[in-house]
This record gives sequence, structure tokens and C-alpha cells, in this order.
Amino acid sequence: MAVAEAQLYAKVSNKHRGRGSSALLEPLLAKGFPAHIAQKALVATGQKTTEDAAKWLHSHCNDPSLDDPIPQEYALYLCPTGRLHSRLQDFWKESKRQCGKNRAHEVFPHITLCDFFPCEDQKVELLYDVLKRVGDRFSQSFPASISLTLHASPSYLGFFIDDSQANILKEFAVAFSSEASVLADCHVKPSLKQFHLTLAHRFYPHHQKTLEQLAKCINPGEPCQWVAALYSRDMRFVHYQRLRALFQYKPQNIDELLINAGDLIYVDPRQQSDVSEGWVIGTSHRTGCRGFLPENYTERAHEADTWVRHREYVFDTVSRSVTKAEKEPNVKLNGEAHNLSVSRSVTNALSLQNAALQRGVLVMHHGERVDQVFGKSWLQQCLTADGKYYRADLNFPSSLPRRKDSMKQFENDPPLSCCGIFQSRLIGEALLDQEVTVSHVYSSPALCCVQTAQHVLQGLKLNPRVRIRVEPGLFEWTKWGASKAIPNFMTVAELVEASYNIDTSYRGNFPPSSLVPSESYEDYVSRSSAVMKQIISACPSKGRGVILIVGHSSSLAPLTRALTGLPGRDSRDFAQMVQKIPSLGMCFCEEQKEENKWQMVNPPVKTLTHGANAAFNWRNTVMED
Repeated sequence: MAVAEAQLYAKVSNKHRGRGSSALLEPLLAKGFPAHIAQKALVATGQKTTEDAAKWLHSHCNDPSLDDPIPQEYALYLCPTGRLHSRLQDFWKESKRQCGKNRAHEVFPHITLCDFFPCEDQKVELLYDVLKRVGDRFSQSFPASISLTLHASPSYLGFFIDDSQANILKEFAVAFSSEASVLADCHVKPSLKQFHLTLAHRFYPHHQKTLEQLAKCINPGEPCQWVAALYSRDMRFVHYQRLRALFQYKPQNIDELLINAGDLIYVDPRQQSDVSEGWVIGTSHRTGCRGFLPENYTERAHEADTWVRHREYVFDTVSRSVTKAEKEPNVKLNGEAHNLSVSRSVTNALSLQNAALQRGVLVMHHGERVDQVFGKSWLQQCLTADGKYYRADLNFPSSLPRRKDSMKQFENDPPLSCCGIFQSRLIGEALLDQEVTVSHVYSSPALCCVQTAQHVLQGLKLNPRVRIRVEPGLFEWTKWGASKAIPNFMTVAELVEASYNIDTSYRGNFPPSSLVPSESYEDYVSRSSAVMKQIISACPSKGRGVILIVGHSSSLAPLTRALTGLPGRDSRDFAQMVQKIPSLGMCFCEEQKEENKWQMVNPPVKTLTHGANAAFNWRNTVMED
């Protein structure tokens, strides 16, 4: 047992576990569930219905922590609803698209009244009673409308609450915390700092201007009902990451976790160091079970996705604020007045303005290579006694391109597998479906990258209109093969002879002779940055096409971070990050022409996920006794 969990057990083990009086509890007791487990199911589902609690109990039948006495943690938030909430959600979505995820995206729009505190399961109903009683007492004095002033700093953007109105909210929070502490026997601490509604937090400083422009499109005077809502979370997983399953996974081994599409998984980053590449170990929010699961079956989820909403108190302020909401307000940004438009069209116009960006850069990892499937000795499996190539498995390419030097050079410069060819063409077809216009293509000199570019262009139906520029400077970090020399790449002439659509007039910025084995991480980042700058300057800024760059798993971070002005990642976690990038993994950057900068956004197509398919020998499998 972890030290933190042991401390939690110690805090609750000596407390009285009395039976609750909830009407929802009796049907569960009648079904034979122990009182403490039935109470746990009720609070885990927000004490809404007996059916929800029974369903939770069924899902958690194999949960090893079902008997644990650790309670939930609760927080009281003041949340906007109605049109203001819709505008805030528009900002959440657009800020994430334009500037990437920041800390504020982990939770929905809210004002914190009381931060998280533990409360025993059988006493949660007392919190509901306190919320109702205190809400009734403050219903008439609650502000008819809440004045919001926009405040910005290099790491924070949000609305500050007017002092006079904030004082009423603080009095409400103090009243709730005082009564809850006494009646529910728990320590509730009211928020007494500057009341605020966070829009963005812990973002990169160069995103501040964009975020401010988006925030100015929010009209805080929109009609709104404010709701004081009680939320709970599992205190065991406060510092864990949350993942959401994209696909169902059925365990192949006893230590693996069954997941369904949409399941939420708790993952402790500190426990992943000894896990096999491509896997994580996590605990299912739906079942409470723990085990290994494939990481590429998941995506990052938000912290609040695993929270449970309990009771709420609605302050009816719409009738008192509708007259004020009809007026065009002036919202202050750090004391400076700005007139705002109240219609959704402003937000839409800003989105359309950003959609018409001048250029985009799509950096792509190559498709599946034969050595990734069949190992480093793949070529030996495909050569006859007299040295001729033959197809030993259907995933081997039907033939290899001709090259003047020895065929053994393919060992250090392997081609795509047939699945890799299919992957590449499929990505090209998906880009075509999304009407992505590729204007220029750059490729690492590695054969697998040239082939990936070729088949992506075929899927886009741009072959031979757009030709591939082979850029040696895009080759991967040479330290991966520290004991080897730089591969002897196929020449441009050989690639053309093999029917690859190569731009023969292009002269690379880094000749192959400039690549040295076992270069330092700093030298690789510097090389990547220089290559990216030269590619951007070589492509016309007046065009609106996408520049496609096909490289390696080590290419994505240094190329895109150099383009967006971010510093290179720490070398200590670079290798671990690279291992998580699958075949055809991609990053997309858009140009902000007016601001003279680039920003990372979602790629124009979805990722490609598939499972492994092991070699099959019918004689050893079907005929074996």
C-alpha cells in the first residue's frame, strides 16, 4: 500500500460508520448489499437513482478497493449557465484549437466557492441539506448580475469579480463551510482570495495575444443563471493523468485491463518507467480494476471528466438582469475599456479569419518499415542462396528498387512493408477527403520516407504534379545508430529510375556528407531548426497550400517546436517521447500571417490505429496435438 493511501486509511478508520437514512439506500440493502458498499455506490453516482447505484455496483464487482473506507472529496463551485456558458464553451474550444491545451481546459468554467474537502459517504446528504438551506437564505441578496472584468498576464487570463459582489459570494461560501463543517463533521475551507473565473492558465507567453483576442469576443453581460453545484472526485487519483479509451480492448493476458470505448482510465506517470513500450498501466474509472492496456487505444482526457455532479442550487437572476444584458457592455481589460459584440458571429468571424491562414506545415512520421516487423535481419529472410530477393511474407514488398551498390545497403536503409505502403496511401486519401491542398513535399533521404511521400501523393492524386524534394537534413537523430555509419542512401538518379516522383532540380541544404554519426542532441535540434527555416523561406508565402514534410519519429518535436518558437524538449525525456510516436504520426502547424508566427493545431485527419498480426503456421497450430 502506498504511504499516501495508508495515511488516508488512518484518517477514516476510527470514524463511526453509521447507516444513512437515504430513501435510495433501502432498495440496495434489500438486495443484500452491505450498507457501506451501498453508500459508496450512491455517492459515486451522485445519489441520483437506485438504478444508477446498482449499475455501478455491478460494474465494480471485481473492484479490489470496494471495501476501502476512503471517502470522496467534494468542492462547491459557482457555475454559469445559459448563453454566457455557451460563449465560454466556444472560447474553450477555440482557444484549444488555436493555442493547444492549457491548465484551464482540465475543468469547466466556474468560480471556486469551497475547494475540495473529504466527507464520509453516509454524511453527504447533510451537505445537500446545507446547500439548500444556505442557498435559500442568500437567494434574495445574491447579485442580480455579476460584473466580470477581464484580466490578463503572461500566464493567466480570466474574469475578476467586482469586489462588492465578490463579498456576497464569500459570505455565501463562509456560511456553507461553517454549517457543513458542523453538521457533516468535515473540515470545509471557503475560498477567500480574489474571486475569478479562469479562461486560460499556464499557457505559453506567445499565445497571450491570441487568447486575449478570443476572450474579447465573450460578452460577460449575456443572460445567465448562476448555479452553486457540489462536485466530488476520487481522492486516490488526484495527481493521476486521465485517459479516454478510443476503442474496445479485450485482454490477451491475465494482467491486462478490459476497456470499452469511452472508458476513463487513471494513470500514474510515476509507475510507467518499467512498463513495456506502447503500454501503460492504469485503473479503470468504470470498473475499478487495474491492469495494462495499449496506449495507442487512448487519448488524453480532462481532469473533470471523472468528477461526479451531486446537488445544485440555482440562483434565479435572469429576470433581474435581462434589462442590463440588452445593453452593449464595455468590459475592462486590466483597467482599459473595450467595446464587445454580443453576437456569436464575432466568434465565428474570428474562427473564419484563422481558417483562411496562408500556409500550413504537416510533419509526418514515415509508414511501417520491414525491419520494424521482421527485425534487423529481415533481408536474410528474403534472399535465396544465389543472393536474389524473394517475398518471404506477404508484408514484404513485392520487389526492391534497383541500386548500383550492394543489396545489403537495404539493411541500413530498409523499405516500407506492404502495410506501410497501405498506411501511407490511406493517409493521402484521407487528406484528399478533407480537401487538403499540398503544395510542396520534402522528405528525408531514407528510402522509407521517400516511399511514404510517394504513396501519400498517390492517395492525394497529386502524383506526378507535385514532386518530392529529398532533403538530407531531415534525416533522423544519428545517435539512434551510434555504432553505425550514416546509411548509403539511394541517389536521386536511382530513385528516379525506380519511378519515384523526385524533384531533380532541388539541391538539399545539408549534403549527406554533412551528417555525422552519434551527433549530440543539441546539434540535432540545431540542424532541425535550420532545415525548417530554409524550407519555409523556400516556399512562397503568398500561397495557401500545405507543406508536407516526411521524416522520422525524432523529427516531429524539433521541427514543429522550432517553427512555433518553442525551445527544444529536454534531452532526458526526448527518447521516451519519440517511442510513443506511431507510424504516420503527424503534427500540423498553421501560419498566423498577421501576427508573423506559427501555431500548432490539430492535424487535418485522424490518426491511424490498428493491431498486430503475428505470423501464422497452420502446421504448428492447427495440426499440433
